[in-house]
Amino acid sequence: MPNQRNQDILASLKASLDGIETFFVVDYQGLSAGQLGALRKQIVEKGGRIVVAKNTLINLALGESEFSDILKGPSALVVAQDDPAGVAKALSDAAKANDKGIPTMKAGYLEGKRVDLATISRLASLGTKDQLYSELVGVLGAHQSNFVGILEAYKAQLEEAAA
Repeated sequence: MPNQRNQDILASLKASLDGIETFFVVDYQGLSAGQLGALRKQIVEKGGRIVVAKNTLINLALGESEFSDILKGPSALVVAQDDPAGVAKALSDAAKANDKGIPTMKAGYLEGKRVDLATISRLASLGTKDQLYSELVGVLGAHQSNFVGILEAYKAQLEEAAA
């Protein structure tokens, strides 16, 4: 019979995963408490959170899903609520800054589908949601500016023909 502490942790895990469509499973072994705290802070700034629990409880919370094959060794779930690309980038940057490459990505779940490490790497290279929005605004602004230029040239052409 499971003990009450594990039942409480499992209930909390299930509640934290309710409605979540994107998360990453990472190996955090080798990070000091300070490094893990700094990583938590970076993840929270990007709109996510790190959940550390026993693999058995993570597997049960995920519904004994397709992640049972990678839940070996120390594992943590990095839940991305608002900005999956920003959270993936924060994890990638933390791994690059660490000489051992920790945290190590094991797998990911993006918008309801399990994704491989290559997809997570591409997602991390995109940048944050705010960066992507600013690029989109820049592209739209450039097209609008070109369109206004064309209209002004057409107006000038019409004025020349009328004169």
